[in-house]
Amino acid sequence: MKHRENSGQILLIAAFIMASLLLSAQIYILDVGKTTSETETDSLYEYIITIKLGSEHVVTGSLANITNGGQTSILADNLQRWSDFVGAQYRFGKNVLNYTLEENALYSAGIWTHWGISTFGVSSAYASFTYQLSDREVELDQTYPINVTTKLLVRSTYQTLAGNEKQVNVTVNVSNEANPALAKQITIYYRRTETWLAADVTSNYTFVDYGNGTYRARFQADIPSDTVEVSAHVVDQREIYVRANATSTRV
Repeated sequence: MKHRENSGQILLIAAFIMASLLLSAQIYILDVGKTTSETETDSLYEYIITIKLGSEHVVTGSLANITNGGQTSILADNLQRWSDFVGAQYRFGKNVLNYTLEENALYSAGIWTHWGISTFGVSSAYASFTYQLSDREVELDQTYPINVTTKLLVRSTYQTLAGNEKQVNVTVNVSNEANPALAKQITIYYRRTETWLAADVTSNYTFVDYGNGTYRARFQADIPSDTVEVSAHVVDQREIYVRANATSTRV
C-alpha cells in the first residue's frame, strides 16, 4: 500500500504542475504579438480549451492519489488550488473558475469507488465547472463537467486437476470513460481458505494482452474449496487503481 500511495502522490504533483504549465505556456504564447481581432478570438478559444484540459489533469491526478491511499478531500483541495491559479491570470480579463463536486447515490465529495465482491469495479471522480471571463470587451460564461472513470470487469472459470489443484482462467476488461483502455499493471489473486494469495507468475502462469483493454491470465493453484474466488488489482496508464472480485465458474 505504501508504494501505491507514494505513486499516487507523485502523479498528483505531476498532474497539478502539468495543468499549471499548460495554462502558463498558453498565456506566454498569447502574449507574443497577437494583434488582429480574429487572432484574439482564436487565442481566447485556445485559452479556454487549455483551462478545461488543466481541470481534467487535476481531477485525474487527484483520483490517482485517492485510489492509491490518499484522502478523499484531496480532490477538493487541489481543485481549489487550480481555481485560485486560474483566477490569478488576467490575459483576457478577470477569470473566475468555480467547481462543484458530484453528490448523489453513487458519488460522495465527487468520488465513487466500488471495489466489492461483484465482478465489477470502478474508480471515478466527477466535478462540474463554471468558468467566467469578463472585461470591457469580453463576457464569457461556460459550464463543463469532467468525469474521469476507470472501470473493471472480471470473469473467471476453473477446472479441477489432480487433488486440490485447480487451473484458473481470469479475463479482465479495463475501460477509461467507457472506452477500452490499457493497463499499466495487473495482479491476480486467489482465495485459499481465509487468505488471499497472488498467483505465482513463475510457475504454470500465462498472461495475454490483447491490446484492446482485454487481458487473460491462466494459472494453477492448490485450492481445497470447490468455490474458487479470484481478485484482479489493476493500475491503468493514468496510475488510477481499481480492483474487483469474482467467483469462478466450474467448466
